Amino acid sequence: MSDIQTAVAFYEGALGLRALRSGPSATIADGSRVYGSGGGPALNVYQSVTAGQTSATVATWYVDDIDQMVDELTSSGVEFVRYEQFEHDEKGITARAGGGRIAWFQDPDGNTFALEADA
Repeated sequence: MSDIQTAVAFYEGALGLRALRSGPSATIADGSRVYGSGGGPALNVYQSVTAGQTSATVATWYVDDIDQMVDELTSSGVEFVRYEQFEHDEKGITARAGGGRIAWFQDPDGNTFALEADA
């Protein structure tokens, strides 16, 4: 993230993730957070000048009920990305290659994340 406080607002506020610990990034004493998901440490977020510069999906959460998760995140202000090459339903969910469903969203810096479900 280009700003750790913006990251905290998004990851803890909109996504509802719980910070397990905070610590330094390269030059910022309190510039990183490790968030828990699925019963353990899952995501390290840190302040960086290169935040948002990849077009690849940086992390994926596998969920049991993608419709419920999309609804919850949408109600928290998360907007789901729609890509022209895919057909999306009204929530922004699309069929995944090989079966299942997927939906993408971005953090304030434009880092892309996905939710995937087998059904």
